Amino acid sequence: MRATAGLIALTLLWSTVSAGAEDAPPPGCEVPANLLTSENTLKKVAETVSTERRLDIMVIGSRSATVTTADGSGFPGRMEAALRDKLPTIKVSVNLELQIKKTAGDVVSDLDHILEGKQPTLVIWQTGTVDAMRAVDPDDFRTAVDEGVAALQKHGADVVLMNLQYGPRMETMITTAPYLDVMRVVAQQHETPLFDRFAIMHHWNETGQFDLFNNSRGVELAKRVHDCLGRALASFVIDAARIKPAELRTQK
Repeated sequence: MRATAGLIALTLLWSTVSAGAEDAPPPGCEVPANLLTSENTLKKVAETVSTERRLDIMVIGSRSATVTTADGSGFPGRMEAALRDKLPTIKVSVNLELQIKKTAGDVVSDLDHILEGKQPTLVIWQTGTVDAMRAVDPDDFRTAVDEGVAALQKHGADVVLMNLQYGPRMETMITTAPYLDVMRVVAQQHETPLFDRFAIMHHWNETGQFDLFNNSRGVELAKRVHDCLGRALASFVIDAARIKPAELRTQK
């Protein structure tokens, strides 16, 4: 059992290999338009960007949110860089709250501590992978995600849910479908945008933009994927908030 769990962890967390200097932005990062849009809107983000000219984002994530070294090469850092580039007149800050090896229920139990003294405009909650690895009952997972989103919204933040990462090897080791379904349902219930990381990475693998089956080029591949995820997230947030960058540049 321990050996199997270790193999799953290595496969899922291939992107946590230590990295060196930052690579040049990769070509492409193409994502189907339907995966970068949401019917649900980020109203607080839109209001705060318009009136206060700032955007404070908290990412609640697992180890797969990093490339281990704190060099900004994980997707939170790449998203921050992309948002600053797209919104040069807005003060953008992205902070990562790592919740390593924690299920959604664990995170919810610790939300008061995570949010203590902080008032983010937007919380991006990356969850589901640990629950799938541990085969948490999908009903318990749904209860936890539901309670977590409600608590974050009550705290005054907009919320974006981010689902599991995709890997071809992962599909042979764990069952992902129930957890993906739960996150779609909860997002709809709370009128919260869902960033479908799983579908985006599956698309990249299927179209040959990334060979996610071959992780022999771990560092290089991880950094490229994180960069593309960060760029996609930046576009997703701007779209969900209905922000028009060109108009912001002309405002004083």
